[in-house]
Amino acid sequence: MTVRHFVHVLPTFAAGGVQIRLSYLMNHLDLPVRHTVIAMDGNFSASSRIGPDVEIGYREPPKGRTLAGRLMSYRRTLKDLKPDLLLTYQWGAIEWALANRVGQIAPQMHLESGFGAAEAVTQLRRRVWMRRLALGHIKLLIVPSLTLQEIARRDWHVDPAKIRYIPNGVDCEKYAALPVAGGIPGFEKQPGEKIIGTLTPLRPEKNLARLIRAFADISGDIGPARLLILGEGGERAKLQALVAELGLGGRVLLPGHVDAPEKALGWFDLYAISSDTEQMPNAVNQAMAAGKAVVGLAVGDVRHIVSDANKPFIAAKGDDAGFRDAMRRLLQDDDLRLSLGQANADHVRKTYALEGMLRAYHEVWA
Repeated sequence: MTVRHFVHVLPTFAAGGVQIRLSYLMNHLDLPVRHTVIAMDGNFSASSRIGPDVEIGYREPPKGRTLAGRLMSYRRTLKDLKPDLLLTYQWGAIEWALANRVGQIAPQMHLESGFGAAEAVTQLRRRVWMRRLALGHIKLLIVPSLTLQEIARRDWHVDPAKIRYIPNGVDCEKYAALPVAGGIPGFEKQPGEKIIGTLTPLRPEKNLARLIRAFADISGDIGPARLLILGEGGERAKLQALVAELGLGGRVLLPGHVDAPEKALGWFDLYAISSDTEQMPNAVNQAMAAGKAVVGLAVGDVRHIVSDANKPFIAAKGDDAGFRDAMRRLLQDDDLRLSLGQANADHVRKTYALEGMLRAYHEVWA
């Protein structure tokens, strides 16, 4: 049996939606493959999610001060690694796609899952042109959202025959499990209190200030409640300062990264997503599998992926007041919130179960 070599290039291999999905694929796909992961920022902390049976290695990115220098160093690295398949992820790896375009060293697939803070409102023209150039030769472009599928066709001029829509899947049984005491560092749910929670990296495009301000606005209307923001990132200091400014100390908790969210989501009464840009966030699927109602804004496919019953509680993009009011209503109406959670659980099992995603990736990677 021939073991193929897959080289994955990502902006980071810190825990996030893309890295969680890739970990699932490595752990569950029954393919004769060994993997090399290159993280452009040198962060490989999501390696803790990789199972012991996966043959995997990690490599620091080569350096280069100029674009030409970087492209040449990337080509040298690819020639050294001799991949059977090169997989690039997100904008942060687009230069590798460009390096592999002329005199192609390896067959390539690109996986695009969304935009960072720089493109939260609109795409940058220079990045659009770079994507058109870099992605012109690829074997396949994989996207998890219908929104990205249309962007790739319309703006990046990718041949529709090369675009594959594979929505994110979730291990429904895993996330439906009861929460575990101690699953969230420093947290213990108190009798009678409601918990609004989110699971996200602390990055600007997640607009967690919107969530904190909405919680502050409704905190007098919903009884005993706390806001839990599970994740880590560069926005921590700003968010902590905002919590102090609004006098929410003790009511807004930032416990940091939780490596096993399935042990934590069950403590939430309501899942909130406040991002300026998303496509198909894994955490929303996980929250639905855990039987939670979701409040958020209609960015990317967020409104599309929740159950029909939950769609009215996804406010229009940029509608902070609508987001706040939807949160208030769901926290005030226990029966409604629970019924939406059940509708979401039923919906995610029918539509976004892990098995469907694994079958689709097995087909394109086999």
